[in-house]
Amino acid sequence: MDKVRVVIADDHALVREGLRKVLELDDTIEVVTEVGDGQGAINMARKEKPDVILMDVNMPGTDGIVATRVIKREMPSIKVVALTIYEDEEVVDMVKAGVSAYILKDVAGSELVDTIHKVMAGEVVIHPRVANRLVRELTRTERKEDHARLTKREKDVLEFLVKGNTNKEMAELMFISEKTVKNHLTSIFKKLGVKDRTQAAVYALKNKLVSDD
Repeated sequence: MDKVRVVIADDHALVREGLRKVLELDDTIEVVTEVGDGQGAINMARKEKPDVILMDVNMPGTDGIVATRVIKREMPSIKVVALTIYEDEEVVDMVKAGVSAYILKDVAGSELVDTIHKVMAGEVVIHPRVANRLVRELTRTERKEDHARLTKREKDVLEFLVKGNTNKEMAELMFISEKTVKNHLTSIFKKLGVKDRTQAAVYALKNKLVSDD
């Protein structure tokens, strides 16, 4: 069986040395080279075409996020495993950039090797302590993106809601039925992730979805 060819990208020499020693204990993995920044990772990806890159998130110059985006755009078959010290460090940006795994640097050597083999098998590995943060951040991001999905009618209803108009008044002003107004409100509440008219009004003003005149 061919060995899994790995490039290590981290700006700390001691970390690179430690990772290399751990990986070289496994006879199914070959460490191709080490680099100290994101641009180096991009260069080695282009030159060596490794199977996996262990990518530090925060590096001087070209960071891990930018490097991952470039590598996955140019060489989508290369698997990128994000490595970080912190649980809340740009997790969403790295996941969106295309990493196959997001793990912490305090992971055991056997878990690191296992992660490499899992991503080679097509699995996605997210460290448990990072998973909750990722879900929260993605939910928040999706909610922001929902703003753009409000229809013209929903934006009109939201504008009237902020001004304090009742459902009946909205219906008369928009020449629609009260039932239709209620349907629009239900959709608005869902898209904005709020429970009632007050929360919707506060959210709309805070996020500048409507004028506060």
